Amino acid sequence: MSRLDNLIKEKCPNGVKFIELGKVCEITKGRGLSKSDKSTGDIPIILYGELYTTYGNYIDRIFSSASEIAKKSLLIAKNDLLLPVSSTTKEAQIGKASVYRVENECYLGGDAIRLRHEQNPGFLMYAINSTYFEKQKMKCVSGTTINHLSPSKLSKIKIPIPPLEIQNEIVQILDNFAELTAELTAELSNRKKQYEYYRDLLLNFDANEQREVRWLRLGDIATILRGGSLQKKDFVESGVPCIHYGQIYTRYGMKANKTLTFINKETALKQRFAETNDIVMAVTSENLEDVCKCVVWLGSEKAAVSGHTAIIKHEQDARYLAYYFGTSMFFAQKRKYAHGTKVIEVSPAKLADIVIPTPPIEVQREIADKLDRFSDLSSDISEGLPAEIEARKKQYEYYRDKLLTFKEAK
Repeated sequence: MSRLDNLIKEKCPNGVKFIELGKVCEITKGRGLSKSDKSTGDIPIILYGELYTTYGNYIDRIFSSASEIAKKSLLIAKNDLLLPVSSTTKEAQIGKASVYRVENECYLGGDAIRLRHEQNPGFLMYAINSTYFEKQKMKCVSGTTINHLSPSKLSKIKIPIPPLEIQNEIVQILDNFAELTAELTAELSNRKKQYEYYRDLLLNFDANEQREVRWLRLGDIATILRGGSLQKKDFVESGVPCIHYGQIYTRYGMKANKTLTFINKETALKQRFAETNDIVMAVTSENLEDVCKCVVWLGSEKAAVSGHTAIIKHEQDARYLAYYFGTSMFFAQKRKYAHGTKVIEVSPAKLADIVIPTPPIEVQREIADKLDRFSDLSSDISEGLPAEIEARKKQYEYYRDKLLTFKEAK
């Protein structure tokens, strides 16, 4: 930090120029290419949804490819910045910047933009992801069901552009912070994989296994209803408990007895409700991994449920079903029924056709009890990791914003 302070005093004692992003970068929108274009072809591609789910600050490896059709989209090269500009929720980090660091050329699909520049790419990435830029960026977002970030409006946002030597020093400091957080996140990921392996092992009913089990359609053991019509704008401080589908991905665990949000009684008259032991499942998502995530409702009151959900009413052990909905076996089945490109959906009608291994209720409870204990044990073992990661994340964000705060040159 002292070296950086000295550099700032030496290189820009009177402040730093703030320049419109569109004058610092050539901004070009991607085109074409959707998930349906992914193939065994050898031309590397990046789809906008992958910028949310697959890639972090730096892109050092490409995970998707396509055939010659890819060459109709936008060519990207090393050090370009890539930003997704479409999302079903603003919380999905719409406009988050990633630096493309692969030597080979690649092609960018639609709903994303390429920023070509002559700055330190890491510095621009950190600046665009900063709290200051985030506040300005949100003013450029429009839409309701689908949010869009306007590239033309984005280009008007001013960012500080110090000399390259200062940019390089800031990137080195922030990369070190990010690396420490990545190490902790990798450890937490290993704990999660261990739990998922044990869960799938317990719930994988082999044909030769002695445990009694029937293979039944979900529609044969449950009634599946669509959720209601409530939206985020309907939330109030207190009133009737409600669950919004977007919260299932981000804020709920496997079970809950209290809701995070409420609606008023008038809005509640038009809604559908989950009752104790019902399972609320999000059937719409931006990606296949998240679609069909669920929460068991254990509250004593009925909870209103938003659209883009299925309410599963049943007489099974709710924990058993919820655990099974998280397995790789269930994932393989939902993949067959999922449809859509920008938005992935599994309709309640198709959900009913998914086959569930259904042992007697006492066996379900036994399995659920074991998984509860293992889940608690995993949480205990890794209890300090999420807290430490969160602390490091806040520390990183504090220093990122501090390092990117400059006096503006007159």
